[in-house]
Amino acid sequence: MPTFDVRIPEDPLRILVLGAHIDDCEFTIGGTAYKYAQQGHDVRFVSMTNGEAGHHEIGGIELTRRRQSEGRDSAEILGVEYTFLDNHEGELRPTIDNRNEVIELIREYEPDLVLTHRPNDYHPDHRYTSDLVQDAAYMVTVPNICTNTPHLTYNPVICYLQDDFQKPTPFDPDVVVGIDDAVETKLDALHQHESQMYEWLPYNVGKLEEVPEGDDARREWLAEENLQRFSKIADRFRDQLIDRYGEERGSEIQYAEAFEHCEYGGQLTDENRDALFPIE
Repeated sequence: MPTFDVRIPEDPLRILVLGAHIDDCEFTIGGTAYKYAQQGHDVRFVSMTNGEAGHHEIGGIELTRRRQSEGRDSAEILGVEYTFLDNHEGELRPTIDNRNEVIELIREYEPDLVLTHRPNDYHPDHRYTSDLVQDAAYMVTVPNICTNTPHLTYNPVICYLQDDFQKPTPFDPDVVVGIDDAVETKLDALHQHESQMYEWLPYNVGKLEEVPEGDDARREWLAEENLQRFSKIADRFRDQLIDRYGEERGSEIQYAEAFEHCEYGGQLTDENRDALFPIE
C-alpha cells in the first residue's frame, strides 16, 4: 500500500462520521462532536441507512420521516450537520455502487478525519458501513475511480468508533477523550431520538414497561440507563486518559469516548494526533 506523508490539518477541521443508523453517531461520538463544534470545527454525521425499520409498531415512510426529524433535532443540539442516505435499513451491502457513493461523499466533503464502526460488530449494517469506508480508503485518491468527482490528493485519517466486541480482536484505542463537560449535551441529543430511546430499543431488550411518562422523567431515565455505559469507557481506558490529560485530571474524568486508528486511511502519529483531536 502506498504510504502518504503525515498530513497536518489546518483549522477549522472537517470531521466526517459515518454511522449505519440514525443515532449511531450520537451514541459513539456525540460528546466529542459537540466539543469539536464548540471549538469552531465543521462536523458532519452521515447515516448510511434511511431509518425505515427500527421500530416494533410503525415503519416505512412514516418512521423514516420521524427518525430523520429526530436526527436533525439532535444535530442542532450538537452543532453538527446530518446527512441521511436512502439505503434500506437492515439491507445495506458493500456493493460497488454503495462504495462509489461513499467515495464521492468523502471527496466532496474533503475531511481531515473520518470515523466509522469497526468491521467486527453484531449488526450487518454496522459491519458493511465499516467495509464501505475501508474500501473507499485510498480509492478516494485514484482519479479514474468516480471520475465525475475530483479525487483527493491525500488519504484522510480514518478511526474506528468504540465498541465492546472481543473477537477477533478487542477495541484498542489510539485516542481517548474525556467528555465530562459534554455528557449532558450528548444525552440531550440522544433524548431527541424518542422513537429509539423510549420505544424501539426498550422494546427490543424487554424494558418497555420501565420507560416513564413525561419528558423530564424520560430524560432522567435516559441518563440512568446510559451514564454507567459512558463511565465504563473511562474506566476501561483510564491509563490512556492519564497519558493524555495528566495524572490528576485523567484520574478524575468520569465519562469518555474512544477512537482506534484504521491503518487503511492516512497516518495517525504523534505529529498530527493533537491537531486532529484538539479536545481538552
